[in-house]
This record gives sequence, structure tokens and C-alpha cells, in this order.
Amino acid sequence: MSFKDLQLNKPLLRAIAESGYDNPTLVQEKTIPLVLDKKDMITSAQTGTGKTAAFALPILQLLFDYQDAPKKGKKINALVVSPTRELAIQIEANFKAYSKYTNLRSAVIYGGTSIEPQKDILNKGIDILIATPGRLLDLHKQDLINLDYVQILVLDEADLMLDLGFIDDVKKIERLCPENKQTLLFSATIPYKVEQLANTILKDPKRIEVTPNASTSKNVNQVLYYVPKRNKIELCLHLLRNTIKGRIIIFRRTKFGVDKLEQTLAKNGYKVETIHGDKTQNIRQDALKKFKNGYVNILIATDVAARGIDIDDLDSVINFDLPNVPETYVHRIGRTARAGNKGVAYSFCGADEKSYIKSIQQLINLQLDVIEDHPYPLDPKAKPIIHKSKTLKSKHKKGRKSEASKKRKKRWY
Repeated sequence: MSFKDLQLNKPLLRAIAESGYDNPTLVQEKTIPLVLDKKDMITSAQTGTGKTAAFALPILQLLFDYQDAPKKGKKINALVVSPTRELAIQIEANFKAYSKYTNLRSAVIYGGTSIEPQKDILNKGIDILIATPGRLLDLHKQDLINLDYVQILVLDEADLMLDLGFIDDVKKIERLCPENKQTLLFSATIPYKVEQLANTILKDPKRIEVTPNASTSKNVNQVLYYVPKRNKIELCLHLLRNTIKGRIIIFRRTKFGVDKLEQTLAKNGYKVETIHGDKTQNIRQDALKKFKNGYVNILIATDVAARGIDIDDLDSVINFDLPNVPETYVHRIGRTARAGNKGVAYSFCGADEKSYIKSIQQLINLQLDVIEDHPYPLDPKAKPIIHKSKTLKSKHKKGRKSEASKKRKKRWY
């Protein structure tokens, strides 16, 4: 099947061809006709399957009839809600690329940056708005955004949206839009809470599930290293020196962990950039730009910051800390081996993470290849170390002495 078979118009087909796409992916092939038929939809598709184009192209097609309307005073006809700033920026870039031969205008708004330029863009009038929930509601409270004319609402990465605690915001945004709108929900996985949301806001939706929720790409070679927690940094350095080459994303669970690993790798001569929630939007974007342009070859990130990052030719993913949610593992390794390329996912498992590995392997229905030949093996009998809080105990003792001291002082007086 070609994009012509999907009944897309000539301006869109021209932009698609210039973007280097010949044929639609499976999610695009299944989704685009249903969106054009104005059906509500819930679509489950892995990262890297082309799901942004699956909703962007038909939205542009549906709005194309309005392209000759005056630029000033344009109403927001399509709203895309995204959980993270990085993903919102990537979605807007795709809309810009596909709409270049139309007069349709799109814009992106998100928090963590100045609100004034975003106000100016909104005042000029746009057809398509891509937004993160917080900034969208903030601007709506200031009467700078009118959602009364929204014909199509897209909730992208719905599972992450709910994981980040945006459920109430999403429901509020949905209620601010017209009741007779078309709603499209896209999610990498469809857990129970996403099903609940879909049942609440979608009307007789069509369901598309391109791949099983737990599947991982066959082009990703997944390997596992059992290693003491205290030796993970040494193992990481060993592999970077001897095994892992090219462009790499390393995932850590916490912002502190990201910063600590960055300092160690930098001291050892590696060019590294990092992204996490405490960094400003400009710094995060600059880090991504350096990584994409090849100024650095290692990016360290937390899961929330990395969701939605679209990077071509990523050679490897390192799970320095294993995720406690098995679906997150699928999202992480989906960053590599895109568009038919091959990649490797390296996972470090300490004694306290063995239960995570068990859950991951059950989810993906695959036993990871264990690499035993490395300098920092984990004792098979090792158990998680539970540290007793001496500080808490000492504080407790100090507290008792302090109270006793007070009583003595009272006696003196």
C-alpha cells in the first residue's frame, strides 16, 4: 500500500515524499482511514511505529478545507495534548513538515519557558495546537485559549499522561472542548486506567492494536548483566571502553543518579549530556540538539524526560537502573532498532532488582541473554542489602537526652 491509496491530497503527498517516506507503516495504514471517517479511536502502538503521522496526516486532511480562511482570527480546530515538552515539540515539528504546502497553521505551547512568545503566537490565530496539560490550562484560565471550536482532540502517550498524574487535567481539557468532537487516544500500552479513561471520554471507539503491548522489536539484541549495585559504574565504564560504541542512551531512575553518572563519565573523558526534570527547557533542548548533531555520543536521562525523544540511528540503550514497571523497559529499548535498523539493549541487574527482571521477562515472554563473562559478577546467592538507619536511631537518642535535659533544667529552676 502507498500513501496515495489512503486518499490523501496532493499537498500532503508532496510533503510526505519530501520527508523521505514511501509507504505507510502498519499503524498509519490502519489508523488513517478511520480518522478520515471521523471515528473516535483508541490506538495501541509501540514507540517508533510512526503513530504521530498516523494522526497528524488525517487531521491535516480533514482541516484542509479550511486552509483558505483568513490567517487572523483562526480558531483552534485540532488540539493535541502531550505529556512532555520534548514530545510536544517533536509532534509540532511533524505537523510543520507535513503541512508545508498548505496554509494550515500549527503551534506548540509548554511550561518551563516564557509565556509571552506563546501568547503572541496564539493571538495570531492557529488551526492546530499541540500542548502540555499544565500550560494549556494556565493559558485557558487567562482567557488566551478558546477551545470552543475544537473538532478533533488527540490524547497522545495516554499511559504516560496518567502515570504523571495528569488524569484530572486531561478530563478537564476534554470537558472544555465541544461535546460532538472526534477524540483520538494513542498509547504505547493500554493498562486498566487507560481503558477507564477511554470508556469515559470516547464514543463507540474503533480499536487498533498494531503490536501486542508487551512486544519488543526483534532487531534489538537484549542482554543482561548481573552485577553488584556498588560495581555498576565500573561495569558501565568497562563496557564503554571495550564493547559499546556509537550513540548511546543510558537510563537512570533518579535525577541524582543521572547527575552522578554524568560526573563520573566526564571525568573519564566521555562526552556526555543529560536531561531530567530539574533542568530548564532550554538546557534540555540544547542537550538533545548536541546529542542529535553528534557533538556528544552519550545521553543520560530519566524515563519521564526521555519519553517522546525521536533520535535516528541510536546504537544502544543501557538500563543502568532497571525500571520497577516492566512496561517502561519496553519503552526504553524501543529507542533503538528503529526503521529496520539493529540495536542492543544492555541491562544491569543488582541483587535488589531481580524481581524486576522476572516481571520484565514475564511481560515480554522472553528470557534475556545473560552475560557472565565480565569483571564484576554478582554472587548468585547475594541478597538485597537492607541498611539500618543509624541516623534515625541517633536522632531518637538525642531527642530523649534533650527531653531529659529539659527536665533537669526545670528542676534547677
